[in-house]
Amino acid sequence: MSDANDDAQTYALGAIAAVVALVIAGVLTLAIGRSGAPKAPAAATAVAAAEAAAPRVYFEVDSDALPADAMEVLNRVAEAARNNPGAPILISGFHDASGNAEHNADLAKRRAQAVRHALEANGVPASQLQLDKPQQTLGGGDPREARRVEIRIQ
Repeated sequence: MSDANDDAQTYALGAIAAVVALVIAGVLTLAIGRSGAPKAPAAATAVAAAEAAAPRVYFEVDSDALPADAMEVLNRVAEAARNNPGAPILISGFHDASGNAEHNADLAKRRAQAVRHALEANGVPASQLQLDKPQQTLGGGDPREARRVEIRIQ
């Protein structure tokens, strides 16, 4: 009789495990189906969110020349500045801790000045544009972040 009870218990536990597995599979199927397209990696999502909050221009290594793709960002900022006359626009250059600190800070400043001049050329009054002191990145992320200029309309 004990063998019959053991067999019944084994059968019942197997049936419960099968039901649980089916429920989990169904939940996963629903979750995947509702999520739609695959999500971007967290780092890419964070960079996109930061760019939406503060437009950024990324420069080449050891260069203060505006990159070709900067005009799209600068045109959007100039348009926003024209829509918010008198609103201060803060321009911040960034650098990392590698190499000569004085050179890096100067390079970040020249990059910010290049962005400022481009915005002035695009019709943004100089009185709206404010340069911020060059800032050092904290590292650990995308190396491009150390070669950026952020533009924030206050």
